[in-house]
Amino acid sequence: MTDAEQATLEQALQQLGVPPAKAPPMATQLDKRAHQLAAEGDRTYEQALIHLLQLMKTAHDERTQQNG
Repeated sequence: MTDAEQATLEQALQQLGVPPAKAPPMATQLDKRAHQLAAEGDRTYEQALIHLLQLMKTAHDERTQQNG
């Protein structure tokens, strides 16, 4: 992942409520997991990353509804 991609992913995570200090390591973990999912052959890296981000968005939305 390039530095620009890392920064973009960190920003996306922060929009989902991840604290700024936790966004960089979480982005790295998401990148690693997306590569693992892609290696399983069921989807591309991009599809895997989108899937993981959608899961995080769903969790964020659920937390927001519970607290709202």
